[in-house]
Amino acid sequence: MVRKVAPKKTEKKTIDFKKEVDRIFDLQQKNRWNIANTKAHERIEKLEKLKKIIEKYSEDLRTAMRNDFRKSAHEVDLTEIMPTTNEIKDAIHNVKTWMKPKDVPTPLFLLPSQSQIIYEPKGVVLIIGPWNYPFQLIMAPLIASIAAGNCAMIKPSGNTLNTTALITKMISEIFPENEVKVMSHDRDTANYMLEKAFDHIFFTGSPNVGITIMEAAAKNLTSVTLELGGKSPAIIDSNTDIDSITSRVLWGKVLNGGQTCVGIDYALVHESKYDAFLTKIKSEVVNFYGADNSSWKTSPDFCRIINDKNFNRLQDTLKDAVKKGAKIEIGGEFDPKERYISPTIVSNVDTSSPLMKEELFGPILPVLKYSNLDEALKIVQSKEKPLALYIFSDNEDSIQKILSNTSSGGAVINGAIAHLGNSNLPFGGVNHSGLGNYHGHFGFKAFSHERAILRLSKLTPLKLLFPPYTNFTKNFISFIGKYLS
Repeated sequence: MVRKVAPKKTEKKTIDFKKEVDRIFDLQQKNRWNIANTKAHERIEKLEKLKKIIEKYSEDLRTAMRNDFRKSAHEVDLTEIMPTTNEIKDAIHNVKTWMKPKDVPTPLFLLPSQSQIIYEPKGVVLIIGPWNYPFQLIMAPLIASIAAGNCAMIKPSGNTLNTTALITKMISEIFPENEVKVMSHDRDTANYMLEKAFDHIFFTGSPNVGITIMEAAAKNLTSVTLELGGKSPAIIDSNTDIDSITSRVLWGKVLNGGQTCVGIDYALVHESKYDAFLTKIKSEVVNFYGADNSSWKTSPDFCRIINDKNFNRLQDTLKDAVKKGAKIEIGGEFDPKERYISPTIVSNVDTSSPLMKEELFGPILPVLKYSNLDEALKIVQSKEKPLALYIFSDNEDSIQKILSNTSSGGAVINGAIAHLGNSNLPFGGVNHSGLGNYHGHFGFKAFSHERAILRLSKLTPLKLLFPPYTNFTKNFISFIGKYLS
């Protein structure tokens, strides 16, 4: 008699999570055509349900993110709930129009045929969300996916467990698992999901992980949308009013504790405005959070660094920069127990500083001085293309010169981050900062395949192009090329 040996716990876990991924993936594959054939009113009903569930759990969302990384309730409303509900409203209002076939011109030699583009759902999609905006950056692509008529598997962040648990509960209340399902947040599950032949993968996170996602997707020729990040600069021109713009620069740095993919990573300030900018931005820190570090630390409006790894990275980077000559103008306070880093402004920074090597993703703002615009442009051009670029100037020639000599996912003139509030603008990166875009109609298209349809008329004289090829055929082809195409 052979005695059966029970599998080890780790083996059982591997079997269990793989079985669950397989099970949900198979269920959604079987259901995808049902969802693909839903009408506009059915998709609107689903979006309405999503809107209502957000309203139902709005207070729980504030509490969850407060518990995850002490995010202010006001910032939860501003950056998580409001953008999400606005995306839903926009989709509800427009999805019927988005779904309509689009007529396009037909070349003369194919007349009287008709040409159009139809928008078909991609199928079963994978949405991988980040921790910095753990609700909005899951929900925004999900809204687009629902509007486009897809099934979706969702992998949320494991760094924001309270928010992840709440999202899981909310989704399970309104969607069957063969349409939308929140999966386990652990890394093993995510890695195994990447082996599946999804019809589209939507990822928000770091460029390094984005490379991994793209490599995995390539094995199945899966299309991807990658929303990444990078060192997004603010250029403060000589032709600007420091008093009116500095609070906007600071907000673009400290929102969400500096943990924003389109947050200002560093500031390039013209030498004529440099001293005034440093003086003003220090006073703005006080206006935002109080008179000193004690006030900043107890402020209900300033959140914490998400985990020890990021906290230690930021602390080590700043210490290294100071050793190499950087000067802390204000802040520089750390509390590892709370993962608290104060709002910090650093001057005497040059392009070789440790602060200028990687995206900071924290409340530390390096400030660099430049003497002419060409010098500032060279600094921006020397780095990977950022997700956002911010220009603070009242001079249109300067603005156009910067736009013409830089590349970024998006740009804002005399402000920061606010472009995310307009669903009529595409949001996405370029090269190192991302691939593809979304929001509003752009999100619908990201989760749709634009299918070319030619309704060929029986009256179209295609026989003139068929063999046997004669001089008449040659002349007819030449005629088409010259006059009819």
